[in-house]
Amino acid sequence: MARFALIVVRHGQTRLNKEKILQGQGVDEPLSETGIKQAAAAGIFLSNVKFTHVFSSDLTRTKQTVHGILEKNTFCQDMTVIYDSRLRERKYGVAEGRALSELRAMATAAGQECPVFTPPGGETLDQVKMRGIDFFEFLCQLILKEAAQKVALSSGTPSNGLETSLAEMFRLGKNSGSKFNSDSGAPELAASVLVVSHGAYMRSLFNYFLTDLKCSLPATLRESELLSVIPNTGISLFIINSEKEREVKATVQCVCMNLEEHLNGVTETC
Repeated sequence: MARFALIVVRHGQTRLNKEKILQGQGVDEPLSETGIKQAAAAGIFLSNVKFTHVFSSDLTRTKQTVHGILEKNTFCQDMTVIYDSRLRERKYGVAEGRALSELRAMATAAGQECPVFTPPGGETLDQVKMRGIDFFEFLCQLILKEAAQKVALSSGTPSNGLETSLAEMFRLGKNSGSKFNSDSGAPELAASVLVVSHGAYMRSLFNYFLTDLKCSLPATLRESELLSVIPNTGISLFIINSEKEREVKATVQCVCMNLEEHLNGVTETC
């Protein structure tokens, strides 16, 4: 078994986010000045978290965000980022580069609700979900393999400090009514993983956690909040317990969802 922390962050704001224009995969818009400030603010908030792995979508807005976060980090400024196309935003086909209102109009014309409507050339929700599952299972297998190698190479190793760095940063009693679960009976965290991705993709992944993996939630967090619109640089923390028998099995604890306190001092630039 391996227990690890998964910190998921949405990219910072782009000009097209503000204008409610769909970017998807085909419109590779950079961060706006506001988005750059948001990424730096997220980095300051996470500055003392020790990351063991960093993954990002390979689109410009996520690349800029992950670097904005890491350059503020005490421990991980020079860490290698793995860019993974499985973390890309949902593909919206012919609707990319067009206003969200146009997508809604297309869905209405097709007699469907907007969230489940697939524009021509776009990805279905199931296709996005499968990308998320593929990445999550890969991640679990990676952490399990590395944890097994560490056990084989040494015994009685000192604490890696991952638990402490997270517990200090995510003081959650005032934020969400939840507490970081540092139960002395639980195994030490094997890894602390940062993932930077996109809003629709993250909602799909979180829905998988909730509906398929029966993710446990903080007492004050409603299921609807898990699937709500994710703010730019919103930060979510999950604790994953993964084990492998014939296939990887995982349980997920949501510690906090869509934190944005780090944005309180960020002024939006026109």
